[in-house]
Amino acid sequence: MNYNTQMEAARKGIITTQIEFVAKHEGRDVNDLLSLVAQGRIAVPANKNHINLKPGGIGQGLKTKINVNLGISKDCKCFETEMEKAKKAVELGADAIMDLSSYGKTRDFRKELIGISPVMIGTVPVYDAVGFYDKDLASISAEEFLEVVLTHAEDGVDFMTIHAGINKATAERFKKNGRLTNIVSRGGSLLFAWMELTGNENPFYEHFDKVLEICNQYDVTISLGDACRPGSINDSTDLSQIEELIVLGELTKEAWKKDVQVMIEGPGHMAINEIEANMIIQKRLCHGAPFYVLGPIVTDIAPGYDHITSAIGGAIAAASGADFLCYVTPAEHLRLPDYEDMKDGIIAARIAAHAADIAKGIKGARDWDNAMSEARRKLDWNKMFALAIDQEKPKRYRDSSKPEIEDSCTMCGKMCAVRNMNNILNGKTVNII
Repeated sequence: MNYNTQMEAARKGIITTQIEFVAKHEGRDVNDLLSLVAQGRIAVPANKNHINLKPGGIGQGLKTKINVNLGISKDCKCFETEMEKAKKAVELGADAIMDLSSYGKTRDFRKELIGISPVMIGTVPVYDAVGFYDKDLASISAEEFLEVVLTHAEDGVDFMTIHAGINKATAERFKKNGRLTNIVSRGGSLLFAWMELTGNENPFYEHFDKVLEICNQYDVTISLGDACRPGSINDSTDLSQIEELIVLGELTKEAWKKDVQVMIEGPGHMAINEIEANMIIQKRLCHGAPFYVLGPIVTDIAPGYDHITSAIGGAIAAASGADFLCYVTPAEHLRLPDYEDMKDGIIAARIAAHAADIAKGIKGARDWDNAMSEARRKLDWNKMFALAIDQEKPKRYRDSSKPEIEDSCTMCGKMCAVRNMNNILNGKTVNII
């Protein structure tokens, strides 16, 4: 049987090589996975033109995935630096990379990135439109925005953020009610400005059927962008966010009618006590589609440490139903991240994702922790380093402060509880002095 998308194949009972790969990687029954893909509860982003992709699954019952953002901009346009970061991101365990390039030879960068990347690649076509056409925002036509979507699909992009939920009605609701930090989504602000400048409807909403045709043809997963995501904890769970979410739920059903896979993007800044309710509301309003969150960042006072504020929120969000975490780095709100920023962001997001997988009871999640605990009990330092989520940093710390007694550390020395318990239980003498 013929099929265009992973969803169409699943609905026809076809086990594709991508779905089979994900089932094996996740330790899931392939027929269960097939059913969830058919229902839209799991997405397997896999553009037909991304030849070297090792596909990943995002959604119900699967390991929480993390995404890394990078790309060239007008102020930081070093092609080679961002490409090297992409390679390192894969080595550090990123499940996906979003190319947010907005200046220069964006297509060259995108095509090379897709060519080298075994992980899913995402983009935001509206970012690329201004540079692609090299003209003012208001001069870009609806047809030209759609042409950028087609170009990205042809190049092999696996998922695209499409800000189709901010239409003229939701924009009016935002203007009527206001916000402390307005619209902080870059794509959302560009489309809001375009609608205000031209008086026209959001082209991605008005011509959503054409977007779906493109996505169906190339098997691109739509990540429905949250243009009205809160940019401060003051603005979370407000009318603008919820009204847009309702629209995204309606668009999700339209996409599924065309066998197009969907993810829903979620809040950016949010107080801890609101996170669980938001995850439940999103899953309900968007019919169980996979949920992709930025953070959430749980307090607004920690520039330079937002990898921590987002990891706190991300762990709670994923434990409460989110499926995909977009990493946040220490450079958030401040600059384009460098390599060390990226590494800190990836490690923080992976910790959050794994902590959530333990809470969700994901198969095998606790095995890693149990192996680490056994290595600690045995004081097997090399095994601890090998099991660490960041293998380099703990070894560097230990090497920087050598203990007198090899099977201890400089914190406790001979008072090491683990060492002394091992000795006592093995019938040996404990000599503290």
